[in-house]
Amino acid sequence: MTALPWSPARVRDRLLELQAAIRDTLIAALRTQQAETLAAVATQRGGDTIYRIDLQVERLLIDYCERWSAECPLILIAEGIGEGDEEGSVVLPHGTAPEDAALRVIMDPIDGTRGLMYDKRSAWSLAGVAPNRGAGTSLRDIVVAAQSELPTTKQYLADTIWAIRGQGTHGIRRNLLTGEEQPFTPRPSGASDLDHGFAMLSEFFPGRRAIIAEMQDRLVAEMGALDVDRVRVFNDQYISTGGQLYELMMGHDRFNGDIRAHLMHASHLPGPPPGLAVHPYDLASELVAREAGVIVTGLDDEPLAAPLTVDDNVSWLAYANPALHARIAPIMRRLCADYGLI
Repeated sequence: MTALPWSPARVRDRLLELQAAIRDTLIAALRTQQAETLAAVATQRGGDTIYRIDLQVERLLIDYCERWSAECPLILIAEGIGEGDEEGSVVLPHGTAPEDAALRVIMDPIDGTRGLMYDKRSAWSLAGVAPNRGAGTSLRDIVVAAQSELPTTKQYLADTIWAIRGQGTHGIRRNLLTGEEQPFTPRPSGASDLDHGFAMLSEFFPGRRAIIAEMQDRLVAEMGALDVDRVRVFNDQYISTGGQLYELMMGHDRFNGDIRAHLMHASHLPGPPPGLAVHPYDLASELVAREAGVIVTGLDDEPLAAPLTVDDNVSWLAYANPALHARIAPIMRRLCADYGLI
């Protein structure tokens, strides 16, 4: 495992402490503020919309990482921080040269804002930490990652899951009423087909959704699960990349993917392109899924290697187990080639 200047366990504890603070702040906001207030548009950044609920945690994030950096200089990568040419990242403590930072910390404080701000469904706080290898540091370099559930107001249980590379994935389910915590181990599905299970490609927002739906139908048909008399494959559009990976880790979903980054640049395809795709910070906790046994790849079937930025666009595919990967990946490569995406 790539060495960190701190022990991986110490880095993990920092991430979990920060995410717990984010969770508690948002629970208080949801209980005291109207949905219309939290859902109001604050600004546009990096091609995405920033809502007022996002602003609830920005200052908390900066303050925490400033305190952390007093012990270990770091580069924080997240939407809404930095300015000018350095928008999306900040070196802490302020004034530190980038090459002197020991860590790169990439975060999405709230992944799933749109569901949470209306109190519909949990969002997730995502974080990954890599040794600082300069601007080329990528998702492959992350050695500690965590994701913590940001629950709706009617929930009293919330999950936190983390991983250190090579040490598996671990989880804690916290009772928000009593503070009691129960450990658990995520277990992806062992199914070898899609029959009577959840499988999907993301089509959250307008933009070439008909193509995505067509690809899903072709995949299901080639898997032998398209039946006009009864429904055998289900689709759950969870507007949170961290949430999608969680569903795979917990055995709820069998295949998930998001190809919008490639559809954005496919000018040969009909219709307006998607207006938004996955960014590397949406995949900050991807290590957690992989350590749990989920296979996560790009459309080329290779491990993800996107740089740790806020503006790169990333397509990804994830399979609950090796058997599903062996069956679905060749079909997805062929479909992507048919539509000119690879």
